[in-house]
Amino acid sequence: MSSPLVEMKGIVKRFGRVEALRGVDFHVRREEVVGLVGDNGAGKSTLVKIIAGVYQPDAGQMFFEGEPVVFKHPSEARARGIEMVYQHLALIDLLGIDRNIFLGREPVKRVGPLRILDKERMEKEAHYILQEIGLRHVRSPAEKVAKLSGGERQSVAIARAMHFKAKLLILDEPTASLSVRETRKVLDHVSEVKKQGASVIIISHNIYHVYEVSDRIVVLDHGKKILDTPKEKVTPEEVIEVIRTGGLSTLASS
Repeated sequence: MSSPLVEMKGIVKRFGRVEALRGVDFHVRREEVVGLVGDNGAGKSTLVKIIAGVYQPDAGQMFFEGEPVVFKHPSEARARGIEMVYQHLALIDLLGIDRNIFLGREPVKRVGPLRILDKERMEKEAHYILQEIGLRHVRSPAEKVAKLSGGERQSVAIARAMHFKAKLLILDEPTASLSVRETRKVLDHVSEVKKQGASVIIISHNIYHVYEVSDRIVVLDHGKKILDTPKEKVTPEEVIEVIRTGGLSTLASS
């Protein structure tokens, strides 16, 4: 069996006197969707931010594609194919969809000695991306992001990650505050990401949303992993009970 795409061993992270992660083991296989759940303060966001290069662990090891890594900046994680879509999307309302898709990675062309933005290429590629993710009604790729709904904004953020060939996509509360229809679209995008060969970590307080698209469920509680199981071996109600009891249920100890 090949090594996991991401593997973390004994990860510890402290913020002053607070130990946010206490020796956590965690992994994501290739083309796998992992639902990472737990109550507020469980350590979910801290764990994925270590993967994404926002934080560095105080102890433990992380491996990516079988190689030991310590990402000191998110740009280092992105260079390896790790993309994170935050709950509060890193999109700029006053810029167009095309500019947001290429934000920080804008294509340029030479005009004599100068290098200028290749706006034509950005608009053309953005138009194709919008067609692919089902936003065909958008009048122009240059349309301001501020005019999009919450679900459309999530779709753009996910599409941006996939356009740059993410190997691992991390989604932090992707369905928060979305309508039923928009939630359905975002969950469909998660399934599509897996079909394209990428892996996904999805964090959500809505266990039913996570359960629907995940292959495996991992529960954290106060910085410790208390459950790690294939989805088919547990029901959403049992996962909720594990979270409620902090791992004291029969399921978590079995």
